Amino acid sequence: ELKGENIKASLESIRDFDAASQRSQQRLGSVTLPPPREIQLDRELGRGGMATVYLARELKHARQVAIKVLRPELVGVLARERFLREIRLSSEFTHPHILPLLDSGTVPASADFPALPFYTMPYVEGEALRARLVREKQLPVEDAVAIARDVAAALGYAHARGVVHRDIKPSNIYACRYGHR
Repeated sequence: ELKGENIKASLESIRDFDAASQRSQQRLGSVTLPPPREIQLDRELGRGGMATVYLARELKHARQVAIKVLRPELVGVLARERFLREIRLSSEFTHPHILPLLDSGTVPASADFPALPFYTMPYVEGEALRARLVREKQLPVEDAVAIARDVAAALGYAHARGVVHRDIKPSNIYACRYGHR
């Protein structure tokens, strides 16, 4: 089992995380985890109030993953604790409409950057509800009801475990290629 203190990363990798925040389409480099694991960053997928999500390739399992990294400017105690709580809670969830946590750790601190907690989850090929709403303007009633049902089921699951999602919005709701949300 990986422990955050055992995760290794170079200063260049930490700078790559920051560079991705500014140049989302640039090729980013690698974050080296305990041998023989390696995650190769590709591009920024999105940015929220607390973290940035990147598309990456987990080389050990030859699969694409999304890696969510706490933004360096928010590494203060409160934001860090909240992000670590998100990681802990995510690791406990098993629901068909909630992405599971695959791995987590910390990019070590350097002279220029604080330690940055991160976690990985499956990369979902699909479309955010926001993009679909922009494209279609109005959803068919059947689709809107199905989406609302799936989101409500996921929120109900989280709420039953004492978790309130603070950022429910169309850009955080995805329909993957296989029809799951």
